[in-house]
Amino acid sequence: MVNIYTDGSAKGNPGNGGYGIVMRFKGKEKEMAQGFRMTTNNRMELLAVIVALETLTTNKFPVKIYSDSKYVIDSITKKWVFGWEKKNFKGKKNADLWKRYLVVQGKFNIEFEWVKGHAGHPENERCDVLAFNVADDFSNHLIDEVFEKERSEK
Repeated sequence: MVNIYTDGSAKGNPGNGGYGIVMRFKGKEKEMAQGFRMTTNNRMELLAVIVALETLTTNKFPVKIYSDSKYVIDSITKKWVFGWEKKNFKGKKNADLWKRYLVVQGKFNIEFEWVKGHAGHPENERCDVLAFNVADDFSNHLIDEVFEKERSEK
């Protein structure tokens, strides 16, 4: 089984933010993180899951994703996202990311588990540190183009 731990961060919400990922498979561990100059916490929580899945090079093993985001976990496990898809995400935030998630999730056998954030879960705490640190590293920020475009149109 591939174990994936994710977290997102945004300072100001919206504000500068980032995601952190810890992936474990067969005794090996990989960490990933990326910062953005203007985004939201929910976007980073969801993007962490997407990036982790997009990074996988095989679908031969089950995947377990751990997240402290009720937004992400409930939207998927309660199947809300599939209802939103049927309505073309009308009135829903983060449609670009949900569409991206739907493309990648179909390739894998995924189980989700919610973990309480900031409660001493070692991998969740590590992801939080990764996300927080890249949110503060303005030298390496990407632009969340969809978010910034939608925000400027309001």
